[in-house]
Amino acid sequence: MTETFTIEKSLDIAHIRDQFPILKRTVKGKPLIYFDNAATSQKPKQVIDALVDYYSNYNANIHRGIHSLAEEATAAYEATRDEVQRFIGAASREEIIFTRGTTESINLVAFTWGRQNVKEGDEIIISEMEHHSNIVPWQILCLDKKAVLKVIPVNEKGELKMDAYEKLLGPRTKLVSLVHVSNALGTVNPVRDVIDLAHRHGAHVMIDGAQSSVHLDIDVQAMDCDFFAFSSHKVYGPTGVGVLYGKKQLLTDMSVFQGGGEMIKEVSFAGTSYNDLPYKYEAGTPNIADTIAFGTALEFIKHVGKDRIRDHENQLLEYATQRLKQIPGLRIIGEAKEKISVISFVVEGVHPQDLGILLDNRGIAVRTGHHCAQPLMDSFNIPGTTRASFAMYNTKEEIDELIIGLEKAVKLLS
Repeated sequence: MTETFTIEKSLDIAHIRDQFPILKRTVKGKPLIYFDNAATSQKPKQVIDALVDYYSNYNANIHRGIHSLAEEATAAYEATRDEVQRFIGAASREEIIFTRGTTESINLVAFTWGRQNVKEGDEIIISEMEHHSNIVPWQILCLDKKAVLKVIPVNEKGELKMDAYEKLLGPRTKLVSLVHVSNALGTVNPVRDVIDLAHRHGAHVMIDGAQSSVHLDIDVQAMDCDFFAFSSHKVYGPTGVGVLYGKKQLLTDMSVFQGGGEMIKEVSFAGTSYNDLPYKYEAGTPNIADTIAFGTALEFIKHVGKDRIRDHENQLLEYATQRLKQIPGLRIIGEAKEKISVISFVVEGVHPQDLGILLDNRGIAVRTGHHCAQPLMDSFNIPGTTRASFAMYNTKEEIDELIIGLEKAVKLLS
């Protein structure tokens, strides 16, 4: 154990933790230690209050009503769009499309832009570390269009093999769709380099920002990606809300995704004209309350300070990595030079699920399994891992408890 390692008090962690009501509960008689933040983050009281406030004080459908409640709800809903625009550095609010999450955002691009632009023999490139939501939509599209899906391999550290990527690019490459940060490994991919190379070949690029949006500073204009997707529930907001960013001209030229109210200008039995951006892609009554609370979550992050949050999480990652490496038989999967606060590991002779159950008995929540990244697990020749992922409210002392729990579990199971 490295006794001299300390975490700088860049954040008032006690104050931060007080703002997350769920952290006060117990699990199996133990204080909750929540290390499953890559799956979903916990919600601060401000976000929960925003949900209650909407339903208690101005619950109404948006955009088409002229009464006061409808106008208040519409203003709050659209304020979140403006907050998202600032959060990711988009050029205009028309480029911000609300969806149900990252998965729907990727599917929207696959089933609109993809069906319009991908032809037989064309190629789509993804990577070996993709989440299933950034694999399956492209498989479906390639099968339908008789296109070819190509895969960028990763090395033993869990980093993209960029030389192999360059060789995959060619005149038939239509799209590169890549995860910004691996949910299973924590690897931060060099997306600017990936995008520049793709653009030189005339290909478009979609970035899955589900993991990166909460940890990294996002500027889609500087990045120059064509599409970017992320989810509210990963950034301390509610579930069921996501964002698709797209360059304005691309979104304008794409076909509609769903038909219904709001996405239209005029409807007759002779034909229909479609609404302007961003409403062209937002058919039907949206998830109003959760979208409003999503805006509150982004304001919360801005208030705390993403740079301070990131510094704290990086210190937790470094400390946890040092401690975990001292456990006999434990091997960390994914040791990229650039990574964020996710640690996946295996223990020789111990199934990840058994570890997860024993840790849960101590009130410690981790994720076990393939993390919706089965092809990546296959590349490492493992069935899955145990994953601990950290957020702003986690502490060094919680990591110490994780280590104690793992040492006891390994001793019991070995």
